[in-house]
Amino acid sequence: MARTQDRLPQNSLDRYPRRRSFALPASTGRVLLVGTLLVLIAAYIATYYWAEGLWFAELNFSDEFWLRSRTQLSLGCGVTLASLGFAFYNLNLESRFQINQNCLLPNQTNLRVGLGLKGLLPALLGIGLMLSAGLLYHGYLALNEVNSVRRAIPTPFGIDFELDWALVQRLAQQPVGLAFVVVGAIALVAFPQVLIRISAFVTSLCFGTIAAEEWARVLSSLDPTPFGQSDPVFGRELSFYVFKLPLWELVNFWLSGLLLFVMLAVALLYVLAGDTFSQGRFAGFSAPQQRHLYAIAAGLLLTNSLSHWLKHFKLLYSRQGVAYGASFTDIYVDWPVDASLSLISLGLALFLIWRTLTWSGVGSFVKTSVHRGWWSRVLAAHPVLFAIALYLVFALLGNTMVPWLVQRIVVQPNELLTETPYIERSIAFTRAAFGLSDIQTKAFNPQGNLSLAVLKQNSSTVSNIRLWDTRPLLEANRQLQQIRLYYNFPDADIDRYSLIGDRGETERRQVLISARELDYTQVPDQAQTWVNEHLIYTHGYGFTMSPVNTAGPSGLPEYFIKDIAHTPSSASIARSIPIGKPRIYFGELTNTYVMANSRSPELDYPSGSENAYNRYDGQGGIRVGPLWKRLLFAKHLGDWKMLLSDDLTPDTRLMFRRNIKQRVRRIAPFLRFDGDPYLVVASADGKYSPPGKESGENYLYWMVDAYTTSDRYPYADPSENAFNYIRNSVKVVVDAYNGSVHFYIADEKDPVIRTWAQVFPHMFEPLSAMPPALHSHIRYPPDFSLVQTNQLLTYHMTDPQVFYNREDQWRAPNEIYANKPQVVKPYYLIMELPGETEGEFVLLRPFTPAQRNNLVAWIAARSDGDQYGRQLLYEFPKQELVFGPEQIEARINQEPDISQRISLWNTQGSRANQGNLLVIPIEQSLLYVEPLYLEAVQNRLPILARVIVAYKNRIAMAKTLDQGLQAIFSNTDNGSEAIIKDLGDAQGNTDSVEDLLLPNASN
Repeated sequence: MARTQDRLPQNSLDRYPRRRSFALPASTGRVLLVGTLLVLIAAYIATYYWAEGLWFAELNFSDEFWLRSRTQLSLGCGVTLASLGFAFYNLNLESRFQINQNCLLPNQTNLRVGLGLKGLLPALLGIGLMLSAGLLYHGYLALNEVNSVRRAIPTPFGIDFELDWALVQRLAQQPVGLAFVVVGAIALVAFPQVLIRISAFVTSLCFGTIAAEEWARVLSSLDPTPFGQSDPVFGRELSFYVFKLPLWELVNFWLSGLLLFVMLAVALLYVLAGDTFSQGRFAGFSAPQQRHLYAIAAGLLLTNSLSHWLKHFKLLYSRQGVAYGASFTDIYVDWPVDASLSLISLGLALFLIWRTLTWSGVGSFVKTSVHRGWWSRVLAAHPVLFAIALYLVFALLGNTMVPWLVQRIVVQPNELLTETPYIERSIAFTRAAFGLSDIQTKAFNPQGNLSLAVLKQNSSTVSNIRLWDTRPLLEANRQLQQIRLYYNFPDADIDRYSLIGDRGETERRQVLISARELDYTQVPDQAQTWVNEHLIYTHGYGFTMSPVNTAGPSGLPEYFIKDIAHTPSSASIARSIPIGKPRIYFGELTNTYVMANSRSPELDYPSGSENAYNRYDGQGGIRVGPLWKRLLFAKHLGDWKMLLSDDLTPDTRLMFRRNIKQRVRRIAPFLRFDGDPYLVVASADGKYSPPGKESGENYLYWMVDAYTTSDRYPYADPSENAFNYIRNSVKVVVDAYNGSVHFYIADEKDPVIRTWAQVFPHMFEPLSAMPPALHSHIRYPPDFSLVQTNQLLTYHMTDPQVFYNREDQWRAPNEIYANKPQVVKPYYLIMELPGETEGEFVLLRPFTPAQRNNLVAWIAARSDGDQYGRQLLYEFPKQELVFGPEQIEARINQEPDISQRISLWNTQGSRANQGNLLVIPIEQSLLYVEPLYLEAVQNRLPILARVIVAYKNRIAMAKTLDQGLQAIFSNTDNGSEAIIKDLGDAQGNTDSVEDLLLPNASN
């Protein structure tokens, strides 16, 4: 037996000291976890803005960046916190009001009162579906804002019935989104307390994100520049629509979305409070709950009133009538309906506010006599239902049935008479919005008096006729000038350069210039190391320059400047084109970040069996010598290897965002940029040199055209565009070596760019400040001209009746390019405009009638000197037939000898491609020129095989342009073996217009 004294007493453990426990309370642990998370988020945001601030400072745009950042942070944080505070305040009120107050009756003896289970479940599911769909909608908008996908102002969810129906249709077509909405609705009903609060946080964050990304609309609305014109309907200055109206729509979107979410969330929690499911019946809302819901509903109705008030301004963008903008029905039906709905919503809101403040609601539902009818009991309990029903009926009839009846009974029988004032407005405002009203119209009567003597007098035009297009030249460059696999020619651009002769005379030549950039993706996989990507393969090298009108003896393009050595083709080229050391650190293919001037030598260019190396000596990039900078940018770029590299020195410069398109968009996201930057070789005379350092041998610059746009210009038809107002207001110059960026205002009359110049006073420079050597290379941008000329196809008609009948509709003609039909786009020429004595660099586009193929007009946009930006529209006499590109193409392909020659070349292993058919006005005549390229199918190296020339009733195909012109105008081929054919007179007496249509060319 164990001795009793060996046993410890029951409380003997108390005699020994207990080990101290260092476990923190659960609440303290949660606080530490949340605090740590917040610190990490704050550190992430701070380092992001720090790194971005250094990048903008390096480009001298610090003020612009920090103003934008402060605005974004203020909007994002302010809207998020305000939304979250409002939502949680109402959810906390719901928690106070739901305790034992979810029934109107003092007792539950009358089980016939309230909502049974059969009605309760659909009601709950409906509320859950709306909450879930709203969460999906706002999340979608927020993600698109971050990714810069959407530029239009979002429409309030749940208020615009058209949007709601469109959202339902989209969800029905997207199973993932539909599943999210359904599952989310069920989850919200099952776990309302937790999920609704999470949804409130997510929704608030979405609102904050959208508001932060809309900083440009906010800043531009603070001090807008007036347009000097008012709209003809409401009499408001146009700046209200362009700058103020989008901000009002944004505020309306936020408030309506927030109030609708809170309304649905609180209603769902009230319905589910207590023992609703266990009792199988919801008896009703208590008096405090009703007052709470009335207050939220009053706010929602106020935003609905604001929505209708804004909607009547949107009538100026209506598509209901025969012309864009407010029509007869919009003015006399939709406008009064929207005004009435706005007043009804306002009245309902005021009534609910009064009811919230004064109504006690004690037993109002119970005291209703059971002997009164159900309709009278409903009115006695909820008199506001009558007003809501009136609103819904008025909205349904006023927005659908009444406009439909008025349009068909009143307008359509007298459409031209009733719509004429609105057609005139649409024409005038569309022409003003797209810059068409400044186009000068002239008559062009083709007399057909060309001769060799006349061509000699117009030598500047003839010597610059473009025979090489960008596509065949790029193929030739990639075969002949690429040198190494890692070099690439992403694009070729048309420009003009003045060549200095032996006696100092100058000659303007149209050229194709193409940058030889480094494409790191083409480096062999085995060589794609971190050191190679970021320290060695840092830049491209040089460019090629080719005249557009000549080819070598073998048909290959000739070069003014070619190869890595950049050897000029003549002394004139050496005098005229500055070359230096043309390294390209910033370009169209520079998508990786690099660290220049490190201990590792940078690959310069291949030289024989070895490579030439160089170290960067420019001023671009950010010095990353200090350890803290390396740590900062390692986190910012997500690459921690730069912390471990021993190749970096105190003078090493980090260059990121080197792609010029990304670079300029990051600096000025409120502008719309042209899709085709072009390279300029010029001496800027130290304009862009850093202080204390000359530009040295850097002569390469990128020029980018930028546009100010808006989708809120009244009455202006956007057609197929995402905007209905556009100006080419800015020219951007990017230094290809140092990466500096300069913005020049090219259109000082544009109110939009003047507004942005007020927002960012140090960002823009006048165009006169651009160095003359670069100013001589600005050009009318093709993208801008394409938008304008597409609008001109319809809006050249200024007579309302002609516009209504569409009797003079134009179209852009088709051409055959590489054996496929395509629309003729604007193209550059150096030519002497009718009545001018000197050649100009112009952008030209011809037009044909909508249902015919003969030419009806052509437009020239000028690019030189003081004439820059002016456009001339030359119209042909309507009673004469002037052959269009499709008719000339038909004549070329129907000529047996030419067609047979092309067919022989199209044998196995080779392919004959027809190039651009150029319509070239010379004095009062038209000359048609089309190059013909021959290339192998396997190894694509195009050569200029033939040139086809057409004039009046003659077509010639020769080896060179000179031979073709000689054959056309001297009636002999002079031993050139040219094919010459007479095809009847120019009026089409030999072939009818219908017979000239190509089988595969559409109208």
